[in-house]
Amino acid sequence: MNVKIPLFAIAGGVVITFLTGLIPNTKPLLVGATHYGYPLPWLIRLVIAPEYFPWQVNVLNLVADIIVWAIIIGLVLFVLARAKKSASG
Repeated sequence: MNVKIPLFAIAGGVVITFLTGLIPNTKPLLVGATHYGYPLPWLIRLVIAPEYFPWQVNVLNLVADIIVWAIIIGLVLFVLARAKKSASG
């Protein structure tokens, strides 16, 4: 089994998850906080009454996002490897 695909999938999942942390994902009815991350919001910035540190990380959603993106990237890499293998011989 090729070890590169799972390693690249995990690394890509982490990178894409952190990149989605730059994109707001706040539902219209939520007031007082801005949520970031796709498909699940994992980074929260408190706007109203931020106390000492306005940023919070939802670790469960962060791990779930990494797993989702790693699976997606792993499937894409697997299909590309199969297509390359069948095209070469």
